[in-house]
Amino acid sequence: MSLILVINPGGGSTKIAIFDDENCVLKRTISHPHEEISKFPDVLSQRVYREDAIREALRHEGVVLGSLNAVVGRGGALKPLESGTYRVNKLLAEDIRAGRVQTEHASNLGALIAYELANELGIDAFMVDPVSVDEFIPEARISGMPEIERKSLDHPLNAKMVARRAAADIGKTYETSNMIVAHLGTGISVSAHIRGRMVDVNNAHDGGPFSTQRTGSLPVTQLVDLCFSGKYTRDEMFTRITRQGGIKAYLGTDDLREVEQMIEKGDERAELILRAMAYQVAKEIGACATVLAGEIDAIIFTGGIAHSRRVVDLVKERVAFLSENIIVYPGEHEMEAMVAGALRVLRGVEQAKEYK
Repeated sequence: MSLILVINPGGGSTKIAIFDDENCVLKRTISHPHEEISKFPDVLSQRVYREDAIREALRHEGVVLGSLNAVVGRGGALKPLESGTYRVNKLLAEDIRAGRVQTEHASNLGALIAYELANELGIDAFMVDPVSVDEFIPEARISGMPEIERKSLDHPLNAKMVARRAAADIGKTYETSNMIVAHLGTGISVSAHIRGRMVDVNNAHDGGPFSTQRTGSLPVTQLVDLCFSGKYTRDEMFTRITRQGGIKAYLGTDDLREVEQMIEKGDERAELILRAMAYQVAKEIGACATVLAGEIDAIIFTGGIAHSRRVVDLVKERVAFLSENIIVYPGEHEMEAMVAGALRVLRGVEQAKEYK
């Protein structure tokens, strides 16, 4: 029996879970009110605040820290790394503390909090498939401008989890399959997987389909003009692109349930915007189909938006011809993916990777 604590920090909350092997025996979302979290100048300075909140939540649930066998923390936007389960070591913790990350995000705190707790308890800390997993083929890095390289920053933790699950469901293994995974969430990433490697994906901050909050790819020359128009500061433009764009910019809400209610009431503009998002997702899947040269074992839909049958059906009607296996695993499966990675190491199925 292995009792494992899983930690997944997000923008306004921290999700925690206790697993007894594969069985989840406790799951809790700790909310961080805006008035509290906004007091911190940056994400890194929230570490003690979030760690204390985790300790308090576990005390409230009667969890004895000394009973844990391992801690798994979400891996953030670190330097480019191979896929796999990493043992969180001193060097990794130091890099996070020093801000040696590709972008600031709450997920960067996951491995650091896991390291602090595990160090205190004398047990292993792990991270699994961090945001910065990079298995790009060389062609995928070329942007068209030598000063700018395309980066692999997306949702590998969930994407690889559902790809493994889909492979098993169709009688194959992830390492012998070609998959396209559409992660439909606050950010949308569509990834191409060739025999166990995620060889291309759109960075959900930089491009791809627009989502409930993000703009996705934009007409570049018009974007340049807008950036230099004097109307917005750099921070304001960044916010418009990453948190105030997409459906929210067009319809005033980022709640897909509200959008579907608007459509049910006959709002033609809401219907057009939703169809446009689905259209862009389908186009991105089509682009990934060319990466796989048309040899596609399955197309997978996952993430929170995959709960919407309307959205999934709109995409399906454009991409169904690409594969006989269209599989939907709605929601995010990050907690399960993290514990599965840790268990593979604890059981000797694979070796933990060392961060260097």
